[in-house]
Amino acid sequence: MRDLGAKPDRTLKIGFLAPLSGALKSWASPGRDGCKIWLDRVNAQGGLKVGNRRFLVELVEHDTLYKPEVALQGAKKLIMEDGVKLILMMGGNDFSPEVREFVSRHRMLVTTLLPSDLSPDAPTLLAPTEVHPIYNVTGVDWLKRTKPHLKTAALCAQRDLLGLPSLATYRAAFEAAGIEIVAERLFEPTTSDFASIVEDLMADDPDILCWDTAYEPFVHALTIEAFKRGYDGQILSCTCDNYPELIRRTSAEFMEGFVFQFPDFDDPRLAEPQVNFENANEFYADFCKRFPGTWGAVSWEYASTLELWKSAVQQARSFDPASVLAMMKVGGVGKHAFGEAIWWGKDLFGIDNALVGDWPVVTIENGRARIQEYGSIIDWWTQHQHILVKHMRALDLMWDQREHLAAKC
Repeated sequence: MRDLGAKPDRTLKIGFLAPLSGALKSWASPGRDGCKIWLDRVNAQGGLKVGNRRFLVELVEHDTLYKPEVALQGAKKLIMEDGVKLILMMGGNDFSPEVREFVSRHRMLVTTLLPSDLSPDAPTLLAPTEVHPIYNVTGVDWLKRTKPHLKTAALCAQRDLLGLPSLATYRAAFEAAGIEIVAERLFEPTTSDFASIVEDLMADDPDILCWDTAYEPFVHALTIEAFKRGYDGQILSCTCDNYPELIRRTSAEFMEGFVFQFPDFDDPRLAEPQVNFENANEFYADFCKRFPGTWGAVSWEYASTLELWKSAVQQARSFDPASVLAMMKVGGVGKHAFGEAIWWGKDLFGIDNALVGDWPVVTIENGRARIQEYGSIIDWWTQHQHILVKHMRALDLMWDQREHLAAKC
């Protein structure tokens, strides 16, 4: 019998260490809000039961401003002062060598949305929910199979630890698909005028314009510039947050068929039996009611990570980070939001700390984001791993090249 009336003995603290302001706010703040929904649900049931005791769960936030030195200050505070048992991060530039060394020394369980952060010298860092940028291959593969007339692409990316790994992945995906890259532009994260970039990308009339993993403001600016210039080809992007605003600023016809990787959680295909995100439609409705107009790529991701952590805590009957880490990886498989997945990554990241399986390919269809299929990342990797490794090494992105990469960013 469930003991919902029991009073928690104390509080479990979870750290949220991510850019809650600035250009990357849209990849952290909605995720933090999704955590609030998860916490409210757990605490409304009497808290998290660990063995025979119950604990209320509290989120302790620290805004990194996407500055490595601020992220390090936050990591020190969360571990040394707040006593958190888990730290949720977006990753990238925030997970600097100094942060890596500090959390590893304290054996703190940390999660990232960027598996490219993973390496053997950070054994307590996991990517249990998002497998950026590897899932981007599924969008290109879907286009190859469903729109074989697309033969050329032009792409751009910002020069940082979100853009560069994604650039390598799209290069590999296009090569594997037999799609020629006719133009490529790298730009600084401080860029505000995208007119010349889009002009250069469109110069050779590419069949596909690819925005890589550009920040939300960049995706909007790039898309609007393409619309102004009369582009009528395929657009592909990792994310397309707040796409209703883009439809308003361009047109429904222009945005029809836009391919990206993140569904709205009222999508009918999230009710399929392999999906492990419980009551996805209800979560989406609750989020949109409480935080209207802010649903985006990460709104569900940190909450999904917390659900995996909760399950491991209850199975381990402990919230000790080392015990929870071992339980999360037991058997080498895990319940990813979109289906059963395997702990993977040694060949690419030097360690099997990424939970990898299938990922949705999404298009804008009649003004709504709709899942077209769940693409297998592992199947693509099995066939084309040598291509991806080649492009990752060309940009010094492999785990054993990290010193070279730090100099670039």
